[in-house]
Amino acid sequence: MPLTNLIGDLLDDLSRPGMPWQIGSIIAAILVGLVVTRLVRGWWQRRRGVADGMHAGVESFARVMAPLLVVALLTLAQFVLNKYRFHTNIVKVAIPIFWSLALIRAAFYMLRRVFARRGQLGEAFVTFEKIFVLLVWLAVVLYITGLWPDIADFLGSYRLQYGPKRNDFVSIDDLLQGIVTIAVMLMLALWAGTALEERLMGMTALHSSLRVALARVGRAVLIVGAVLASLRWVGIDLTVLSVFGGALGVGLGLGMQRIASNYVSGFIILMERSLSIGDMISVTNFTGKVTQINTRYTVLQGLDGVETVVPNEMLISGTVQNQSLSSRRVRAGTKITVAYGSDLDVVMPLLIAQAAVAPRVLEDPAPGCSLSRFGPDGYELDLGFWIADPENGQGGVVSEINKKIYALVSSGEIKLGYPSVDTRLLDSHIATVVARIAKTPEDSSPPAH
Repeated sequence: MPLTNLIGDLLDDLSRPGMPWQIGSIIAAILVGLVVTRLVRGWWQRRRGVADGMHAGVESFARVMAPLLVVALLTLAQFVLNKYRFHTNIVKVAIPIFWSLALIRAAFYMLRRVFARRGQLGEAFVTFEKIFVLLVWLAVVLYITGLWPDIADFLGSYRLQYGPKRNDFVSIDDLLQGIVTIAVMLMLALWAGTALEERLMGMTALHSSLRVALARVGRAVLIVGAVLASLRWVGIDLTVLSVFGGALGVGLGLGMQRIASNYVSGFIILMERSLSIGDMISVTNFTGKVTQINTRYTVLQGLDGVETVVPNEMLISGTVQNQSLSSRRVRAGTKITVAYGSDLDVVMPLLIAQAAVAPRVLEDPAPGCSLSRFGPDGYELDLGFWIADPENGQGGVVSEINKKIYALVSSGEIKLGYPSVDTRLLDSHIATVVARIAKTPEDSSPPAH
C-alpha cells in the first residue's frame, strides 16, 4: 500500500545518519524564508512609505513569497542531500506541504485583491476560501500518500457522452482540467485588470473619466483574452463561438436593447468626459455628486447621503445640469428686506463684508449685493457669493451668512422691513358709522291706548 510504504520510508529515515540533515534543512529553509521576507517588507516600507497605496499589496504578497522561498530552498537541499547519497523522504513530504501553503496564500491574495478591495469580506467569500483550503489539503494528502495516480487513472477512464456521435465524449479528468484552467485564467485576468485599474487611478496626469474608461476596456480585453486562450488550451474549437455570437447579436437586437444602450452610453460618457467622478449634477428629479461611473449605470450621492443609481442612457438622451463641467465655482445667495429709510450705501457694504468672511466663500469672484426691487415692506436686497465645492451643498454656507446678518440686526446696525398695514380706510369707515349713529333720532315711546 502507498501509505504503508510512506510510513515505512519515514521510519527508516529516522534511523539513518542523514535524518538530522533533513530536519536541519527544513528548519533552516523556514528561518531563511521568514528572515528574507521580513527584510523585503522592511525595504519596501523604507522605499515607498507606510502610507503608500501599494503597501497593503506588498504585505499580502510577502505572505506568498515566504512559502515559495522555502520550497526553493528545500528543493536545493534535496538535490544536495541526494548528491551525497542521503535519504530525503522527510524533505519530499515537506516540499508539497509548503507548495500547498504557497498555493493557498497566492489564491487568497488574488481573490482578496479582486473581490474584497472595498469593504468587508462576505460570508460566501469566507466559505469559499474554507472550501478551497480543504480541497487543496485533500489533494496534498492524496499526493503524499500515493493515492493521487490511482484517482487520476479512474477519472481519466470514466468518460461522459456529450454528442450523438461515438467520438463525442470527454473524460472527467479532461473536464476538471478544463474547468480549473478556465478558472485560473479568469482569476489571473481579473487580478491583472485590478492591478491595471489601480495603476491607472494613480496617474493624476490623465483625466479621471479617461482613467476609468481605460481601466474598463483593459479589464474587458484581459477577460476576453483569458477565456479564449483557456478554451484553446482545453481543446475547444473557437469556431463554435460564431454560433454563440450570432445568438448574442439577435438577443441584443430584440430583448437587450436597453441594456446594450446603457453599456454603450457608459463608454460614451467616459470617453467624451462630459461627467467626472466628483461632479455635482442634476438629472430629472435627482441631484447629487457622481461617486461611480460604471459601464451600465452611474451612482449619484445626494447631500442627504442617499445614493441613486441612474442608467447611463438617461445621462446621454436627457438634459443633465453639471455644476462642475468647466468650472467648479457655483453662485449662491440669500435675500434680505431692509426698512425704507435705511442708508443703502452703509447697509450693502455691511452685507458684503459678512459674506466675505464666511467659510467656503471665494474671494474671486468677490461677493456682491444688489437692489433687486422696491418691495411693499422695504428695499429687497440680493446678496450673492461664490463657492468652489458644490458637492458639499449650499445650505451650510447660506445659514452661516444669515446668522452673521442676524447679529447685525440684533445690534441695530440693520433694520429689517416689516409688513405695514394701512389703517386709513378703516378709520374712515369707523368715522362714517359713528356719524350715522349720531344722526339717527331716538326711538319714540309707544302710543298710549
